[in-house]
Amino acid sequence: MAFKLMISEILQKAHNAKTKAEKVKILQENNSQALRSLFIWNFDETVQSVVPEGEVPYTPNDAPQGTEHTLLEKEGRKFYYFIKGGAENVPRMQRENMFIQMCEGLHADEAKILCLVKDKKLHKKFRITKNVVSEAFPSINWGNRGSA
Repeated sequence: MAFKLMISEILQKAHNAKTKAEKVKILQENNSQALRSLFIWNFDETVQSVVPEGEVPYTPNDAPQGTEHTLLEKEGRKFYYFIKGGAENVPRMQRENMFIQMCEGLHADEAKILCLVKDKKLHKKFRITKNVVSEAFPSINWGNRGSA
């Protein structure tokens, strides 16, 4: 089995694909819980970030790819801390510090993606639409997520 692509590489590959069918195929071939979670967070109107919108005051991790950083793939199980209805008992400052630490631990490209997703702006960098994601992952049920 080939090595796994980082989520930033998967998104770039899908972004570069010429057709919707190619984009769908790339996303399906690289399917993961973290990837689907990012798409849900980004495209589902009922999912709301509880991290402030805008620039995140973090220091990008400039370690070379594959060395001293974590991956969105591994951090995906912590996304619920940053959405409404997730970990409601975490104080705001602690939550914001956790988000900054996650960004600083990630490869710089992946941290940028996390920041785009929290503001629902993934489409500003990548030509990937909710329609493409819905076709790639028909099991995603959109809506009714924010009513916790």
